Amino acid sequence: MQTNFSLAQLADPQTARSEQVLRACVHCGFCTATCPTYVLLGDELDSPRGRIYLIKDMLENDRPATAEVAKHVDRCLSCLSCMSTCPSGVHYMHLIDHARDHVEKTYHRPLMDKLTRALLARVLPSRRLFRLAISGAMLARPFAGLFDAVPGLKPIAAMLRLAPARPASRSASEDVRRFAPQGVRRARVALLDGCAQPVLRPEIDEAAIRLMTRMGVEIVRPAGGGCCGSLTHHMGKEDLALANARANVDAWWREIEGEGLDAIIVTTSGCGTTIKDYGHMLRTDPAYAERAAKVSALAKDVSEFLSEHELPTPVIPAGIRVAYHSACSLQHGQKVRVAPKALLAKAGFTVLEPAEGHLCCGSAGTYNILQPEIAAKLRERKVANIERTLPQIVAAGNIGCMTQIGGGTALPVVHTVELLDWATGGPRPAQIDALRIAA
Repeated sequence: MQTNFSLAQLADPQTARSEQVLRACVHCGFCTATCPTYVLLGDELDSPRGRIYLIKDMLENDRPATAEVAKHVDRCLSCLSCMSTCPSGVHYMHLIDHARDHVEKTYHRPLMDKLTRALLARVLPSRRLFRLAISGAMLARPFAGLFDAVPGLKPIAAMLRLAPARPASRSASEDVRRFAPQGVRRARVALLDGCAQPVLRPEIDEAAIRLMTRMGVEIVRPAGGGCCGSLTHHMGKEDLALANARANVDAWWREIEGEGLDAIIVTTSGCGTTIKDYGHMLRTDPAYAERAAKVSALAKDVSEFLSEHELPTPVIPAGIRVAYHSACSLQHGQKVRVAPKALLAKAGFTVLEPAEGHLCCGSAGTYNILQPEIAAKLRERKVANIERTLPQIVAAGNIGCMTQIGGGTALPVVHTVELLDWATGGPRPAQIDALRIAA
């Protein structure tokens, strides 16, 4: 694609990177076939190719984002399915991230939209505030229908419906900073502290810790870390996202320089995609560029790490039917497609692959709150495909997907690592107790 940026514009690192991305696009349109919003809406401007044209025009002309541009940029899930499809290697993620930042800085959003985004950016990255918000949502849930009746308040209704019926118990190990390996130490890793997942489903990290320590892995959770920055990053709030990234780099660097790390383990794939991009996000910061690149190189999804080591011998009966949902951030963002399914099969599960596995479930960070109508249609389509496989359990590697899919099906939805922990000697996940599966 031909571009027309001035030398002055290209002096900006973000614009220079976006120009590289734009030049790689050859207008082929292959991306439209696998874009969830285009498949649903049929609008060219809600396809990657259409958004690329809008973003190019906005950036080349150094123009503030209009309501039309903001609408179509906001409708992008950042699922990155287009990057898996593109034959030209267009790095759409960096382009849409730049566009979101530009929209956030130049577009005057309607008041309720602005307030909702500010609320999400303040509450979700903070475990304390998120726990308080969930308690409040329990009381406000009966009024979700009233919020739904007012267009500007639909995201509030979506938030209330997504909130769990009751707060999860705080993990007894939440503040523990080191977990000793059983037997000979085979590896030393850091585990992302995170934000939303430990509040919604603390048992996920508990399962990962049990499984890895049984495998001889020492685990540390350095003080000072926390939210990876993904949620704010995808809302275009770059200053907040970069502050989170720097805090995590600082925390992990102390361990790297100390006893060393073999990997940085992430159990939420949406976070993993962002952490693996820290090197890019902080490339212009001389104080962090080198360290951030090292952190990105060490980051691994828990399934990647487990696939490189020998699992303990399975102890539950083989053949339990598991529909594996491949989170977009894992299959498209990190290109991790085989490892989770191979691990489940090795643990004795019968792995089922739903149709249209490349299409997003509609979670996408805060998307199912900010774009509830589109997200609901994507969930309905995803759940229908999952249920057609006649599974007993649904497995996924991302808390957002688990929450989204779980809201549309009676099937138990658990994290892949919970199943692997259970299969190799850990407790059975509470969500699947009702199945009366002998173990």
